[in-house]
Amino acid sequence: MKKFGNLLWGLVFIIIGIIWGINSLGIASINIFFTGWWTLFIIIPCFIGLFREREKIGNLIGLLIGIVLLLCSRGMLSFDLIIKLLLPSIFVIVGINIIFKDIIVGKISKEIKKINTDGTEEYCATFSEQKVILRDNEFKNAKLDAVFGGVKFDFTACKINEDGIIKASAVFGGVNILVPANVNIKVKSTSIFGGVSNKYERAYDKEKPTIYIDALCLFGGVDIK
Repeated sequence: MKKFGNLLWGLVFIIIGIIWGINSLGIASINIFFTGWWTLFIIIPCFIGLFREREKIGNLIGLLIGIVLLLCSRGMLSFDLIIKLLLPSIFVIVGINIIFKDIIVGKISKEIKKINTDGTEEYCATFSEQKVILRDNEFKNAKLDAVFGGVKFDFTACKINEDGIIKASAVFGGVNILVPANVNIKVKSTSIFGGVSNKYERAYDKEKPTIYIDALCLFGGVDIK
């Protein structure tokens, strides 16, 4: 799915380049900046996110918002009607998410709930950057929050004897997680106009402990290496 997402992004840039070239040569006049063109900055990332992310809810919501805004810009829907229905729609979406959360997320949520979260270390960067390097420590759990900032969390030198969890929130910011080689990684993510990039590609080994990464991305990203 990740490769397919890269393919889609590549096609988007190729199409834009071709249209730009055709316009520059005077072969045709294709108006890229049509009415509501700005909604593509919402629609395209969310559409690609449906193929790249394990969790689809955030990207699906974003895609629907983008399409609705496009239809409003084109005069096919009324902005006044959308504004009136916005708050009720949010409550409905939140309610559905609460009811069907376990079904949507799957068994990984149940596995996370079994983990003892005692001893969780918390690191936060708000309008700033924080670099955390753990050396020769026994890692258990961590909570990483980046709000208009960035957190780099390196625990490659840690001793890991049991399953653990990292809760990472990237709100208009980024979280970079460097993982040791002797663990399994499982990711649960909720992404709205953002996403998780998992570059930690190793075969699952049931003999190794598992680190669960529970990520929330809101106009931000979590990078796992």
